[in-house]
Amino acid sequence: MLSQYTLSAVALLASLAQPVIAQVSTKCNPMNTTCPADPAFGMDYTFNFNATPSTDAWETTVRPVTYTADNGAEFTISKQGDSPTIRTKFYFFFGRTEIHMRAATGKGIVSSMMWLSDTLDEVDWEFLGVKNDALSNFFGKGVEDFKNGATHAVSGSIHDDFHNYTTVWTKDQLEWWVDGSQVRVLKATDANNTAAYPQTPMRLSLGIWAGGDPRMAAGTREWAGGDTDYAAGPYTMYVKSAQVTDYSSGKEYSFGDKTGSWESIKITEGQLYRQGGPARGT
Repeated sequence: MLSQYTLSAVALLASLAQPVIAQVSTKCNPMNTTCPADPAFGMDYTFNFNATPSTDAWETTVRPVTYTADNGAEFTISKQGDSPTIRTKFYFFFGRTEIHMRAATGKGIVSSMMWLSDTLDEVDWEFLGVKNDALSNFFGKGVEDFKNGATHAVSGSIHDDFHNYTTVWTKDQLEWWVDGSQVRVLKATDANNTAAYPQTPMRLSLGIWAGGDPRMAAGTREWAGGDTDYAAGPYTMYVKSAQVTDYSSGKEYSFGDKTGSWESIKITEGQLYRQGGPARGT
């Protein structure tokens, strides 16, 4: 399974919509240099997207995204180059996200949820517009390994109905859940003996993109379900809410060295596992 955020082909979309490139990069990689501390979330909160979310918590990295009382956040591809995306301004250090969303239909259209860290650790949910499956994926330190993905059946339509996609993350394992049922577990020790395991503070992104764009590589277009017909659109992904739980507390997260390990993370005015332990996916 491919991921928008780690494909080298994403540079092709950047020629159509320059902001796309911001989704796959980091302003400062702590494994290469000393970087500023990241703002910590340090709490649990449910963001309902029936209105524009606070700009203190979220930023729109690629426009347009609209917000409605009935369907929440609407991410729409109307023309070539569109890839509307929002991203948290805060970071969480181990935690849980619960996303209630409805994927977009359409050949070559990919709806997605991504966690990304400054070291390019990554955790994904992706949904193709031509298949009724949920796709899970992960990457460590930006290393592209396309054997990390998995496909999960979903009861009911992912395109017509809202579903609950939850991800639970600790230093020991990652869990993916669909509608309250666990569909995948990744042990940290099974990710190249923890070297490929995502383990540094993350931000949450929600967005949609055209993997079937004609300027994408043939393999990407094939994976996404074929060439995107923009004239047959628009194509819209809907997100009603996003619950974010930071398992740590504090004001800031920073890196104590350049190893990219969870043990190197320094927490300002807080602690790891603030509530005594992680919650489950249900």
